[in-house]
Amino acid sequence: MKWLTIALVLALSSRQAYSYFITVDAHSEECFFDKVDFGTKMGLTFEIAEGGFLDIDVRIVAPDGKVLYDGEQESSGKFTFAAHTPGIYTYCFSNQKGTMTPKVVMFNMDIGETPKQPGADSPAAGAQEGDGPNAKLDDVIKELSTSLWSVKSEQEYMQVRDRNHRTINESTNFRVVVWSFFEATVLVCMTLGQVYYLKRFFEVRRVV
Repeated sequence: MKWLTIALVLALSSRQAYSYFITVDAHSEECFFDKVDFGTKMGLTFEIAEGGFLDIDVRIVAPDGKVLYDGEQESSGKFTFAAHTPGIYTYCFSNQKGTMTPKVVMFNMDIGETPKQPGADSPAAGAQEGDGPNAKLDDVIKELSTSLWSVKSEQEYMQVRDRNHRTINESTNFRVVVWSFFEATVLVCMTLGQVYYLKRFFEVRRVV
């Protein structure tokens, strides 16, 4: 059991998935880069935490210049792909269409393990890696680590969504209170005006 726990911790620590918060100013663009090998699975997940209408442009470009993903005015999303060529992959968040409002973006790039080389399935490589039961256990641990990372990422994005919804609710409640106060003020002014007008209308004027 202790060995299984240690193996699980090592599997989790070896997986590259980090969450970041960045601020993209108006009329600007923030880009990030990851160098991966051929066939490596990558997944970009993002959520707009605050700013403007909670939208931003997202673009993913391969090392050969091919645009893998190009989204405009998106508030959240997830895009998974496999590297079709080795090299540096670029993913950018653009706020070029923003007027004067910066956007706070939460994102992570989940990078899977490098695929095995063709010679890795040889008998010698299999003997070095271990027996069949250990290999199956290793696969189960990897699948479990992937699931745990997915749950962790989803919890983080749920926290961001909860904060966004709470901000919207508080803003709506504030506007309702202000509008109610304005209506009450107008109603009181109209009532006082009507009383004054009726009083002047029925007032008996004395002529000297």
